[in-house]
Amino acid sequence: MTKILIADHHPITRMGISSLLEREGVYEVVGKVTNGKDLFKALRSKNPDVLIMEIDLPEINGITALRTIKSEHPGTKILILSCHPEEMYALNAIKAGAAAYLSKTASTETLQEAVYQVARGGIYLNKEISDKINSGTTRSNNLVSRYKKLSTREIEVLNLLSTGKRNKDIAEALDINEKTVSTYKTRLLKKLRVDNLADLINQSRLLQLRTT
Repeated sequence: MTKILIADHHPITRMGISSLLEREGVYEVVGKVTNGKDLFKALRSKNPDVLIMEIDLPEINGITALRTIKSEHPGTKILILSCHPEEMYALNAIKAGAAAYLSKTASTETLQEAVYQVARGGIYLNKEISDKINSGTTRSNNLVSRYKKLSTREIEVLNLLSTGKRNKDIAEALDINEKTVSTYKTRLLKKLRVDNLADLINQSRLLQLRTT
């Protein structure tokens, strides 16, 4: 089963999400927390596959917390379910490490679809936000062109990097050694014309949205 942790300060929201997902029979809600302090405790003790969280959770700064969570718990995928509309925070949340951003006005079907996609390792945004990414500016078209010139192995490494995997994890997943992973990272930085790993991961997330 996919382990789910829910972080939201509204009791009805926590109960509603939990009930909706558990009745599908493929998800196990391993915890429900109401603030940032309890969230980080639960992440350490429960090791969830997917975290569903409100961006305005008490005791933490949402965007900053995303970066910390992805750094400390790279295997946990994050879905933001927020009272704020997508156009306010969605792209920043994705860049900071979230795999999905939904407004609480979204339908239950949309939430179910997003959780399913995130649990499989995908990224989920609504059509309006995706269209903005796919709007076709010269810069982003150039990025897509560079992305499509990458080798299959380079794309595999890039995709694993974008999910927060470390060199050791990537080496094990692809059955190569860590030195080879470092070589691929150097090639990716050069081919995508970025200066550091954070920018490389951010580009990867946006590029995957454009090319899937």
